[in-house]
Amino acid sequence: MSSETYLNHPTFGLLYRVCLLDDSQELFTTLYAQRIFFLVTVGTAGITFEPISRNDSRLMLENRLRLLRRAGKYPEYEQLQAVHHKTFQ
Repeated sequence: MSSETYLNHPTFGLLYRVCLLDDSQELFTTLYAQRIFFLVTVGTAGITFEPISRNDSRLMLENRLRLLRRAGKYPEYEQLQAVHHKTFQ
């Protein structure tokens, strides 16, 4: 079973989910270049796409890593650590 999630952006096409940030926010990037990042929020008004910088997206992912480590969710932490390394190193 694949845990990959994709979303179609009206301008940039297919986006790939980097990680879940909280219950209503996720971090996505363009599928092929992985240069443009979006904070995707799901709310009562629908889905919103907020473009964010590479540095901001890296910080959000690192904050999520800290939360997972503090919560003792080590399998999720290790999986996200691999995503961090692949995306930002």
